[in-house]
Amino acid sequence: MPNAEIQFDGIDGFLGTNASLMLDVVFVAMFLVVPVLIYSIRLAKQGKYQLHKQIQIATASVLLAAVIAFEIDMRFFTDWELRADPNGEGLTAAWIALGIHLCFAIPTPILWIVIIVKALKHFPKPPIPNEHSDAHKRRARIGATGMILTSITGWIFYYVAFIA
Repeated sequence: MPNAEIQFDGIDGFLGTNASLMLDVVFVAMFLVVPVLIYSIRLAKQGKYQLHKQIQIATASVLLAAVIAFEIDMRFFTDWELRADPNGEGLTAAWIALGIHLCFAIPTPILWIVIIVKALKHFPKPPIPNEHSDAHKRRARIGATGMILTSITGWIFYYVAFIA
């Protein structure tokens, strides 16, 4: 529950911590993205390439919208540091967790964009395996790993900053 003595900026979240609404939305969204990602990869392995493509584009679009809304909230409406440490006791662990998280959270969406753009450019419609498949699989493994690590490190940051 947000500290009753402190007046926070932005909109309060729904998970019972001091986090903002958008922090809570992104925290929960990342719990949904990982299983969807794994399901989509299984579809590709089963040869259901069109459905894989649709899910990947939908997931990327939803994540892009969520990240834009999140960044607007963080830049203009919410002071995460005040919410994480309303008593001014120190944010060292939160900053370390955030730094580690950003090592994955910044390059991963860039890689996803590259993977999607190259797939749209190099796979036929409807998509079927071709000479681009091996490169796509290599990049996609890195991208999926990056997304999973982005999620895990994001959850750790959230825990350290708003729960611990």
